[in-house]
Amino acid sequence: MLIVEDNSDSREMLAALLQLEGHAVSTAADGPSGLEAIRREVPDLALVDLGLPGLDGHALAAAARAGGATTRLFALTGYNTEADRDAAARAGFDGYLVKPLDPATLQALLVDHGLAPQPAAQES
Repeated sequence: MLIVEDNSDSREMLAALLQLEGHAVSTAADGPSGLEAIRREVPDLALVDLGLPGLDGHALAAAARAGGATTRLFALTGYNTEADRDAAARAGFDGYLVKPLDPATLQALLVDHGLAPQPAAQES
């Protein structure tokens, strides 16, 4: 799982939350680094802030899709209008999450996309 967020507090909080839930998480602090991580790591899911330095979230999603990326991309933003959602969908995002992100909403998203962590197998 990848978090692309320029706000270090938000990035670290999301990463810690997902790691506590048992997910392997990597992070990037700007658009170019995020795009490179998507290409290099091919994560199952990327949570991408729309207001990134260097390459905004819309451009990142469009470039990832143009390059054939199959990673599920979810926009992460404080804006919640229909026009914002439409722009994100046109850029190639699979979903749209509004900040502040509720942990229960994030967990439901992961379950809906088959990304809930699997419990460790117990030896008998």
